[in-house]
Amino acid sequence: MLKKIFAVIILAFIVGGLAPSCKVSYSFTGANLSPEVKTFTVYYFPNRARLVNPTLAQNFTEKLREKMQRQTSLHELSEGGDIEFEGQITGYEFRPMAVQKDDFSSQTRLTISIKLKYTNSKVPADNFEQNFTAYEDFDSNQPISSVEDDLTEQIIDKLTEDIFNATIANW
Repeated sequence: MLKKIFAVIILAFIVGGLAPSCKVSYSFTGANLSPEVKTFTVYYFPNRARLVNPTLAQNFTEKLREKMQRQTSLHELSEGGDIEFEGQITGYEFRPMAVQKDDFSSQTRLTISIKLKYTNSKVPADNFEQNFTAYEDFDSNQPISSVEDDLTEQIIDKLTEDIFNATIANW
């Protein structure tokens, strides 16, 4: 009986000694950053695509800033943040997708591509440059002018989510 009590006491000490060294990290926003990271900067993403949507660069930059503000507790700086997002819009194009008889397309795809440079001054191993692309299809019978704004907004949402997951959530 004394051996059982002694074994339980030793086991309690072992578990008690290991517990403080274990760390459970969770976040309701999906952010998975070093605690040293306190600030972020999103630089303007100029539009370098061949086909230019005049509001795309501003809309994308603002959506990325808003995503960081809403889903992290980081403070925004106009420059020199602990993490920095910079890059450019490299592609904005419409392409026919579902070609039918008589060589007419029933679907058209709007694709937007972003080149991103992510810099984490607190954890340089996390730095990277990567291209992100997202698209939406629409019925070719619809005029581009009637669907372009909505499609662009949907694609920007996808791109900012992909960028957030690749940088902050580390997915």
